[in-house]
Amino acid sequence: MVVEQENSVNFNFDKNNLYREESFTDLKIGTIRRLTPVNLNGSEDKSRKTVFVGQTSLMSPNGPVPLQAGIQAKEIQQAIKRFPEAMKAAMDQLIEDAKKLQEEAKSKVQEPESRIILPGR
Repeated sequence: MVVEQENSVNFNFDKNNLYREESFTDLKIGTIRRLTPVNLNGSEDKSRKTVFVGQTSLMSPNGPVPLQAGIQAKEIQQAIKRFPEAMKAAMDQLIEDAKKLQEEAKSKVQEPESRIILPGR
């Protein structure tokens, strides 16, 4: 989604970047989406690569945290085999990003200059 103007959003499909989506799940750990490139008429576009995306949720004290990552694979069997390492890498990145946000938040907290109140000021 691209915002064109202050109150306008571009909802136009990119007809040159279409994919057919299929989902595979084990009903326990997660889902793997296979995105097959297609032409405007719906036929498979063999000039582009199929994309695999893994999805799962981590449980936290505040509820589920969605986790998603691309999986380098050519077929579903390979994507299933590489799912754990892709999710681990995504989790590690999520933890690293959270630590950076915590550090940024800490650095924005400023110490008060002084607690001494001077008369006339």
